[in-house]
Amino acid sequence: MAGDRGESVDYAAMEKLVEFQIAGGVSGIVAVGTTGESPTLNWGEHADAIVKATEVAADRCLVIAGTGSNSTQECIASTGHVVERGVKAVLLVDPYYNGPSSIEIRREYVEPVAREFPGVQVIPYIIPGRTGTQLLPEDLAILHAECPNVSAVKEATGDITNMRRTRQVCGAEFDILSGDDPLTYDMMTDKQIGASGVISVVSNVAPAAVTDMTRALLNGDRARARQLADALQPLFNIVAVKTQEDSPYGKRSCKCRNPVPIKTLMRLLGMPVGPVRRPLGRMTPAGLQTVVAAARQVWKDSPDLLDPVARAFDVDIEERLSDPAYQRGLSY
Repeated sequence: MAGDRGESVDYAAMEKLVEFQIAGGVSGIVAVGTTGESPTLNWGEHADAIVKATEVAADRCLVIAGTGSNSTQECIASTGHVVERGVKAVLLVDPYYNGPSSIEIRREYVEPVAREFPGVQVIPYIIPGRTGTQLLPEDLAILHAECPNVSAVKEATGDITNMRRTRQVCGAEFDILSGDDPLTYDMMTDKQIGASGVISVVSNVAPAAVTDMTRALLNGDRARARQLADALQPLFNIVAVKTQEDSPYGKRSCKCRNPVPIKTLMRLLGMPVGPVRRPLGRMTPAGLQTVVAAARQVWKDSPDLLDPVARAFDVDIEERLSDPAYQRGLSY
C-alpha cells in the first residue's frame, strides 16, 4: 500500500517485494493473502495485484492466488479472471462470517471451484480463529479423493490432533502446509503430520532463512533446521502481539494480529511497505516496542537473517533499529 492511509496499491513497490522473495529462494508466493490485506482490497485491486505478481514472477516460482471469499459466486469469478492470466494455483480461505458447515464448505464452495478449474491446484486454507468455521479433515479427504487438484491444505488451526487426523485420512501423498510460523518445525518433524512446508508470514522479511529451514527439514538436516528455527523465533513471536493497555476504565488486553506487526517491522526496516487499511491501524506503543525488541534480538544474534533486507533495499539496519526517529508514525 501507499499514501498516508494506505489507500492505493503501490505496484512498483510490490514488484520489488516479489523480486526480494524470489531472490530469497522461495518456491512460491501467495498473492493477496491475509498479509496482502485481502479483506480490504476491492476485487479490481485484488485481481490486478495477483496478475502483477504473476507477471513479475513469470516462471521463476509458483504464484498462489488468494481468491477465497464467503461467496462462491464471487470466488469462481475471481478465480476465472486470474486463471485466464496464467495463475495455476489458488488459496481458498474457509468462508468467513456466514459460517457454513464443513459439509457445506466442501459441497458448495471448494468442490464447485475445483470442478470448474480442473487444471488449477486448489488449496483450502483452514483458519477457524479468523473465519468462525472449519473444513474438517474428513471432508477434506473426500475432496482429495474426488478432485485430484485438491492435493494440499494450508493448516492454520493450531490443533495438532486435527493435523494428525488430516494426515490419517488424506494419505501420505497429500501436502500439509503450515499456516503458523511458530509451529512449522514441529509440524514438519512430527511423523503423524509430516508437513511439507509453510506459507509463511515471516518470509516477508526473511525469505532466505525460512526457505533454508524448510529445505533443511525436507533434506533430513534437523540440526541446521533447529538452528534456523531458533534464530527466527523472535520474528515468529511477533506474527501476533499481545499487550495489556491502559484505559480510563482499567487495563484491557490488545491482540495485534497479522498483517499489522509484520508490516510495522517492514516499515521500520525500510522496506517499501505503506500503512495498512482501516479498520486495521497502528500498533500501540507497547506493541511497537515488542516488535522493535524482536528485530534487535535477531540483529544482535543472527544479523545474516536481516542482511538481505539491507542489500535489497539499500538500508542501514543498525541505524534503523537504534534511531527512534524511524519509529515515528508506527504507533498510536
